[in-house]
Amino acid sequence: MKRILVMLALAALVAGCGKELPVGGAKKGPGYRVAPISRTDVVRSVSATGKVTPRNTSSGIPVGAQVNGKLIKLYVDYNDTVTNGQVVALIDPQVYDANYKSAVAQLHVNEANVAVRTAAVHAARAELVLAQKTFARKKALVEKNMAPVAELDSAQEALDRAQAGVESAEANLTSARASVEQSQAAASKARADLDYCTIVSPVDGIVIDRKVEEGETVVSSMNAVPVLSIAEDLDTVWVAADVPEADIGGIQVGQRVSFTVDAYRRTFTGTVKQIRKASTETNNVVTFPVIVEADNPGQMLFPGMTATLAIETARAEDVLAVAAAAFRFRPKDEDRARVAGEVPRGPKLWLKPLAEGAPLEWVQVSEGVSDDSFIELAGADVAALEGREAVVGYETATTKAADGKANPFMPRPPQRGTKGTAPEPKK
Repeated sequence: MKRILVMLALAALVAGCGKELPVGGAKKGPGYRVAPISRTDVVRSVSATGKVTPRNTSSGIPVGAQVNGKLIKLYVDYNDTVTNGQVVALIDPQVYDANYKSAVAQLHVNEANVAVRTAAVHAARAELVLAQKTFARKKALVEKNMAPVAELDSAQEALDRAQAGVESAEANLTSARASVEQSQAAASKARADLDYCTIVSPVDGIVIDRKVEEGETVVSSMNAVPVLSIAEDLDTVWVAADVPEADIGGIQVGQRVSFTVDAYRRTFTGTVKQIRKASTETNNVVTFPVIVEADNPGQMLFPGMTATLAIETARAEDVLAVAAAAFRFRPKDEDRARVAGEVPRGPKLWLKPLAEGAPLEWVQVSEGVSDDSFIELAGADVAALEGREAVVGYETATTKAADGKANPFMPRPPQRGTKGTAPEPKK
């Protein structure tokens, strides 16, 4: 009998614990889960991942060889600083030097040939003048019947040959001059090939990659063979991020960006420099490249590092804000029935009553900047709400905090003076 009584007492105790009790007992009305309305910074951001790259290029500026040959000297190595015009490598110039000298010699031959052809033109013109005078004399004698007509015909023939000789000599001179121009072009090309044996840096920067070793033979066909990759000014870097199409509409040039890389336990900052319109589709997900420019203190960031970014799309500082769940709360019918007057539609907050057992209060507000966890309260009369508590739900046995402490499941607004509510990238 005693055992039965004990079992009945335990059953009654369990049944009593299973019932939901309002805060403060039945006379005090239902228990609410609330969120404070306080001042803070609200920051809306877009998360993305990207890769650190040198400025103006994704993998450095390629420095290549434009001629074939054996690489006999490399003057720089990884991480060396170079300046614009500095010699960085040398290809064996012997063959190209010989070609250049041969082209110059041929140029001199053709220039001498022009001088010979010029003299030939002068001689042909002199013969033409003599033939013209002879023809004039013979013509006068024939007209006076002092010489046979045959002599006039011979003079005419000589004159025609002299004119043809002049034309031929002038054509040969023109051909010789064209040969000189052709030789000049060949000599210029040979000189350029010889100069290409000396490879120089096109920019100021730092060597980030080396493609060949000393002693290797490079073969250049249609494209220049890369020898080195130079990053231009690593004191400032770019971060190329892929932003989904659903978020790209909120991105604008000049927006602040914070990002981290796995190598360091610190946050770097930059700004959006460019939004490119060349989309990429991967697994039915369309993304757009966004270029972020950032300072690189101490050149800590290396090209190729993976960055986790938070792109700030909106910011509201020192504003009244409340947990986003407060705008989704809908009171039960019995609590709504206790509210006097008509409750209008639109965004509103339900406030915890100041007096125990009093009905809920409501206030219409406009939503400002939101970071998905907290929403800025906008409007002319929101200042009066500071310090009040907005209802976000009803208290249950699973959500009620022990010993009256704050609900651990509710998001807490950030304290004033922090970096805001933008989600910080993982460190």
